[in-house]
Amino acid sequence: MISNHEVDYRIFGSEMQCVEIELDPQETIMAEPGSFMMMNDGIQMNTIFGDGSTQENGIFGKLLSAGKRLLTGESLFMTAYTNMVSGKRTVTFAAPYPGKIIPLDLSRMGGRITCQKDAFLCAAKGVSIGIEFQKKLGTGLFGGEGFIMEKLEGDGMAFLHAGGHVEERQLQAGEVLKIDTGCIVAFTKEVNYDIQFVGGVKNTLFGGEGVFFATLTGPGKVWIQSLPISRLAGRIISYGGFGKRREEGGILGGLGNILDGDGI
Repeated sequence: MISNHEVDYRIFGSEMQCVEIELDPQETIMAEPGSFMMMNDGIQMNTIFGDGSTQENGIFGKLLSAGKRLLTGESLFMTAYTNMVSGKRTVTFAAPYPGKIIPLDLSRMGGRITCQKDAFLCAAKGVSIGIEFQKKLGTGLFGGEGFIMEKLEGDGMAFLHAGGHVEERQLQAGEVLKIDTGCIVAFTKEVNYDIQFVGGVKNTLFGGEGVFFATLTGPGKVWIQSLPISRLAGRIISYGGFGKRREEGGILGGLGNILDGDGI
């Protein structure tokens, strides 16, 4: 069995983080298109079909891998960065929005992590990136962002990105955590994931928090984000007004827009 490439790394920044990956000669890191920030001379960039893992056998395996990525809304292609010189070289990837980068050593987590479909940033070559369908009917119908998730398998390093503050929780056996589906970043394979009805007419009609939430049951480790990208995007759209400035103090704000020429 071929093990994953081992990589050393450093994470920089506080709210807009980036991760610097150090590559030994012939070592490769796989990344999502659009996450690249910078790299040393001597690293070769190559766009490939699928995830480049050892599980892709032949053209059928590559098509299956790419099809799984398409279902999660990701690109059919990934970018491989390989150190082609004799010395060590570095390549850096940036987070797409404010939040935290989460390093995960899959060899210490049972070889598998389930994560939100937009959380993956990069991973050592050999990590398989597939899909994880939530099999229960209720989860499938009402799971929202948590219905189709990504599954990372292998024994190497993987890096996820999450919005806002990230909390890591170790659940004990039988311990239940109720959480908004969009706030789930990832969890280990032992954790049981399900969907539960909030309950109550007032909660359902006027609660403003959705009709369902997720339940995570231990044992296992979970990662939770305080600002899902969908929530951030919704607030930006609501305040943006499709190009019109919306400022505090409605009357004065409108007058300011007119004086600036925006109201003409």
